[in-house]
Amino acid sequence: VQLQAFGGGLVQAGGSLRLSCAASGLTFSRYAMGWFRQAPGKEREFVAAISWSGITTYYTDSVKGRFAISRDNVKNTVYLQMNSLKPEDTAVYYCAAASGSYYRGRSDFDYWGQGTEVTVSS
Repeated sequence: VQLQAFGGGLVQAGGSLRLSCAASGLTFSRYAMGWFRQAPGKEREFVAAISWSGITTYYTDSVKGRFAISRDNVKNTVYLQMNSLKPEDTAVYYCAAASGSYYRGRSDFDYWGQGTEVTVSS
């Protein structure tokens, strides 16, 4: 199984980025997908998740109204649209796949990508 995240970069506060995560080696449409992030010196934290069908989404409070998770089960790709970025969004962002029915904790996810770095300057 491979999850390859890309799309990170340097952006000014208030700007936007779209992260993508391409999955291979698994039946993508049977997995919930999530995004986590880890800032320097901090633990990895949940950002957003989406059900296998794309109908149900979850967000951590700090990104609600600014970030949007979506998926394309034909392209085996999950996206994270990030708008109104803030310096506190600076982190390495990881995508992950969960086979179970609960998918908001780190331990709920079975597979992890390598991460893509997002830096938001003030």
